[in-house]
Amino acid sequence: MASKNEIESAKVETPNKALGRHLGSTIRKLRLDHNLTIAAVSERAGISRGMLSKIENSLAATSLETLEQLANALGVTLSKLFQSYNLPRGAAQLVKKDEGMEVVRRGTRVGHTYQLLAYDQGPHKTFEPFLITLEDSGEEFPAFEHPGTEFIHMLEGVLEYRVGEETFVLNSGDSLTFRGEIPHRPEKLIKTPVKFLAIIHYDDPKQENFEE
Repeated sequence: MASKNEIESAKVETPNKALGRHLGSTIRKLRLDHNLTIAAVSERAGISRGMLSKIENSLAATSLETLEQLANALGVTLSKLFQSYNLPRGAAQLVKKDEGMEVVRRGTRVGHTYQLLAYDQGPHKTFEPFLITLEDSGEEFPAFEHPGTEFIHMLEGVLEYRVGEETFVLNSGDSLTFRGEIPHRPEKLIKTPVKFLAIIHYDDPKQENFEE
C-alpha cells in the first residue's frame, strides 16, 4: 500500500485549472452539507488536514487514489465529484480525445494513467467508464473489489488479468466481463503499453462505490 506521502504527491493532470477549482468547491460543499469538519474527513480519507485544506482551496493537485478516498469519506462516488463540471446543455455529453480527467500515478518507473470519460450522470450514476493505460511491466497491482459488473475491452498491448482464481490473457480486441465483487487485478503486463477500456455497470445505482 502506498504511504500517505506517496499518495499525496501523485498529481492529477487536468486540461485547465477550472477542474481543480470545481473539485475543491465540490468537496468543500459536500463536507459542509454533511456537517463534517476538515479533521473528520481527512481522518476518514487517510490524508492530512493540510492537504485537504489545499485541495478544497484548489492550491494543490491530487491523485485518483486520494479522490476516491475523499469520495468514500463523504459517502459519494468518484463521479459525483465531477457531476456538475462542464455540464452539457443537451442530453448528450461529448468528451474529446485527451480531454477526460487524466490521472497519472507517479512513484513507479513509468506509471499508469486513468482517464475518466464521463462526469455527469444525474443524481445516481449507472456506470463509470475509464480509459486505462499501463506502461510499467514491473508494477504490482492490488486486488480490486466493487459492486456491479465490470467490462474490459482491450485496445492495445497484451495483458494477463486475474479474476478470482482464474487468469486470462487479453490481446487487442478481446473483452472480459465479470462481477465486481470478485477480487480482480492486472496480473502481468505481457506487452506494453497496455491500453483498455474499463466500464463499471451498477445493478443498483444506490449502491455505487467504485474503489479501483
